[in-house]
Formats: sequence, C-alpha cells, structure tokens
Amino acid sequence: MKMKKNEIHVVYGEDIAGMTRHLLETADLAAMIPSRDVKIGIKPNLVGQVTAEDGATTHREVVRALVEYLQEKGFGDLVVLESSWVGDSTEQTVRFLGYDRMLEELGVPFWDLQKDRGVSRDCAGMEMQVCERVLQIGFLINVPVLKGHCQTRMTCALKNMKGLIPGSEKRRFHRLGLHEPIGHLAAGIRQDFILVDSICGDLTMEDGGSPVQQDRLIAACDPVLCDTYCCRLLEIDPARVPYIGIAAGLGAGSADLDRAVVRAWREATGGDAGAPGERPAGGEAGAHAYLPAPDLTLKPTPSGWKDILRISEKAEAVDSCSACYGYLIPALQMLEQEGLLERLTEKVCIGQGYRGKRGVLGIGSCTRLFDHTLAGCPPTETQMYQFLKDFILAGEQEAE
Repeated sequence: MKMKKNEIHVVYGEDIAGMTRHLLETADLAAMIPSRDVKIGIKPNLVGQVTAEDGATTHREVVRALVEYLQEKGFGDLVVLESSWVGDSTEQTVRFLGYDRMLEELGVPFWDLQKDRGVSRDCAGMEMQVCERVLQIGFLINVPVLKGHCQTRMTCALKNMKGLIPGSEKRRFHRLGLHEPIGHLAAGIRQDFILVDSICGDLTMEDGGSPVQQDRLIAACDPVLCDTYCCRLLEIDPARVPYIGIAAGLGAGSADLDRAVVRAWREATGGDAGAPGERPAGGEAGAHAYLPAPDLTLKPTPSGWKDILRISEKAEAVDSCSACYGYLIPALQMLEQEGLLERLTEKVCIGQGYRGKRGVLGIGSCTRLFDHTLAGCPPTETQMYQFLKDFILAGEQEAE
C-alpha cells in the first residue's frame, strides 16, 4: 500500500543501498507515479565540492539505489538536476563527487541548472524566477541531506528546493531574509516524494566538515511534515525555523507532527536477522532484513547549534549569501581554536546589505568600500581565516 501524506518512514543501518531500497518498497514509490512515461526529476543536494562523508552532500549510493529501483519498475524518463550554491560550479562539483561517472553508467542525464535561464512563476502570491527546465518535470523526487544551517538553523526538504532557482534569485532570497521566499517556493514547486539522506550530515553547518554519524534514511511525501520531524530530531523548535510555518500556512503541507504516523525499522544483524533464507519484507532471499523499531521513531541527535550562535556573535551579517556566511563561521571557529577569536574586537561585516557602504572590517566583494576588506564572491574559509588573523595581529602590534 502506497505511503500516505501523514506518514514518515525511517530506517537505521549501515547498508545505504539496502536501506534506500527498503524505504522505496515500504513506501511503494512506484504506485505513486502516475505513468511510466512521466519525466521524473531527482534533486540531490550537491551544494559544492564537499564529500558526502564530510556531511554536506547526498550519498551517491542513495541516488544509485533510487535510480535502479525506478528503472526496474519500468520508468525510463529519468533526470538528475541541481545547481550548486553561489560561488561554486555545479559542473565541477558533479565531477568531484563522481556523479558524472555514476549517471553515465546508469544511462541517466544530468541537468546543470546553473546553465538554465530563469522563468517567472507565481509562488502563492510571490513572483519568483525558477530554472526553465524544472517546469518539464512531471514527478519530483527530493533527496536532501539533513544538516544544520548557519542562517536558518536547519536545512532539509524545503530549503533544498533553492537548487532549482537561478543564482540571481538565490541572492534575492537572501536579501528577502530567506524564510519568506523559501516558504513561498514550497507552494510554487511541488515535491512528490522526499528521501532524506541522514547518514552523517553536519548538524551545525550546511557546507560540511563536522559530520555526525546517524546511519539513518527518512522517507516522506509532505515536505513540511518532513522538516518538522527533522527539527525534532535535531532538538530544534520548529517555530525557530520560520519557513516551515510559512510553507504550512500557504498550503504546502502540514506541520502537525501529532497527527503524523511514524514507522521505523532497523537493519537486522547477527542473531536477530531471522532464519537462514528467510525473505525480508521488500527484499530478496538472503538480503538484509529490517525489523520494526518503534523505539527509534524519534531518536534525537544533538545539533551543536549553541556553539554556532556564540561564534556568530562576532559577525554582522546583512543579506549574506549562504556560501559567504557559511565560509565565515568555520574561519571564526579556526580563530577560536587558536585562542584568537576573543581578541577580535571589531564586528565582521558580511552580506549584500553592505554594498556601497563604508565600515571598518568586511568580508566579500559587497564590502569593497570598507577600510579593511577581503575581496571575493565568496573568498574561501582559509582566506577569511588568514585575513582575520592578520587583522587581529596587526591591530595588536599597533597598540603596543
């Protein structure tokens, strides 16, 4: 029986391909797709040139198992589509992560949406530019990574849709404060199925570097309910992520977790794997078995968000893009590890809101008129770290 809108399916284990297959079978994904001829779009999170093992991007094993399942079920018109964040090349990211080789082997095209022109779309009363080819998709499968986010606290199903809009629109989203446009985008682009990669996401930063092993995959049909559930996993009050409530208010889904039906499984190992040759549900004889695990339906993982909030007090961000701000936080963390952060007495200004303005200390091309500024759109975290370290040390030398 195909999965219902108020259901969330969760599986824990180490066999990523087997776990993916189990969720697709229990959800009966094939029964959700209206016809064998529909164009199916698969949207992973390929934010930049950071590996899945570092907690930033979707594991290839998840996408491969998803594609193989669909092909076995007779669906042939498949495409993987994505655009990396502003400042990174999707084409280079796809090569770096090995998606190009995998998709060539599977016979599935990849659409680099950074090369698309934008087309206007009414998203529940907010006019937006979306990538042109997105409108060709008849059934959209979202494969986000459950991660923390330096500006919105978390990112999963709803925010992953930003990869379907042009770079200029991504910048505008940040000028608008992210939450309102993300909520409206949810109403403008329908997600038909969500398969969350929660294997080892970085629970503090969207660009990875501090992965937390969770060995978990999540399936859902409602992106709002999915993100509400994932907030609970990260021990974040969903009210602190405003785009969830905005999307719910616009009819993009339900944030009422009390009415959700959560079903969980764990990968069977050793003595609880069942009798030899027993056929596990949704698998072949000899395949890994997955046992019902109601005690794992809401297994929280500490997010470390308080550390990010403390460190971010050194920054003054106004309409900053995720890439730029996302590189600043690790740079500040490196300064803290060296005992230098507390010696930084000047706020670090960053973001589009500083264009044409003057100030003391700024990061990125938007602060080019500042007394002390680091050019780049964005500069790397290493460049930011060295620039800020030099600023701190130079200031202390002048004070002597």
